[in-house]
Amino acid sequence: MKRLLYVLVALILLAAGFMGYMYLNQPDMGEVPPMPSESGALVSPDNTSQAAALGGSGVGAGASVIRVAASKASRDVMVIQVAGSTSGVVEIELRDDIAPNHVARIEKLAESGAYDGVVFHRVIDGFMAQTGDVEFGKRGKSLAQAGMGGSQMPDLKAEFSQQPFERGVVGMARARSPDSANSQFFIMYAAAPWLDGQYTVVGRVISGMDVIDALKKGDPDRNGMVQDPDYMQKVTIRKGG
Repeated sequence: MKRLLYVLVALILLAAGFMGYMYLNQPDMGEVPPMPSESGALVSPDNTSQAAALGGSGVGAGASVIRVAASKASRDVMVIQVAGSTSGVVEIELRDDIAPNHVARIEKLAESGAYDGVVFHRVIDGFMAQTGDVEFGKRGKSLAQAGMGGSQMPDLKAEFSQQPFERGVVGMARARSPDSANSQFFIMYAAAPWLDGQYTVVGRVISGMDVIDALKKGDPDRNGMVQDPDYMQKVTIRKGG
């Protein structure tokens, strides 16, 4: 009887793991994916109900582990003015010590104005808020493909680190390939250890998390896609000292 019970439990866990994998790697409307994902089949972070199934073991293929350095007050900060159903300013400390290429990309897009007007197209209560689709996520245009695009610059090679995905941590969305992050990023509402070592961490919210908490939430039946979403009105970079 015990053996039968163990077999049933194993089959349930295997099925849950398969469903979690499929969810994580579908195009967004499902992207971030892992949370998030980009270019075509964006992979988004999975939701909290799948934490057990996805586990969080190890680092994706081809990426080296970078040890996290102590926080520095002199780091650059991305300043986001949020507008829509809520408003306020969000400040994100950028971690160029663990993800220099991803941070450089974010700063380049912000300084060029590419992030201005981009919506928070996918917001899952208790999990994460995703934005940064500079191609299909601009307010005032059709958002039918929001979450499926990126910038005209090439995708980035993964810069996975030992920084855990905790509340306030900011990660880069990507597609199935670990080396497919481009412009989209997501902000965590809660810890998601199954994302650790699977997505590149680029920073952490240091002020304005209440603004992120107040963002309009998406439809759970549509993988968190938001109707008439809030947006980043203006994004700038404050250089560290």
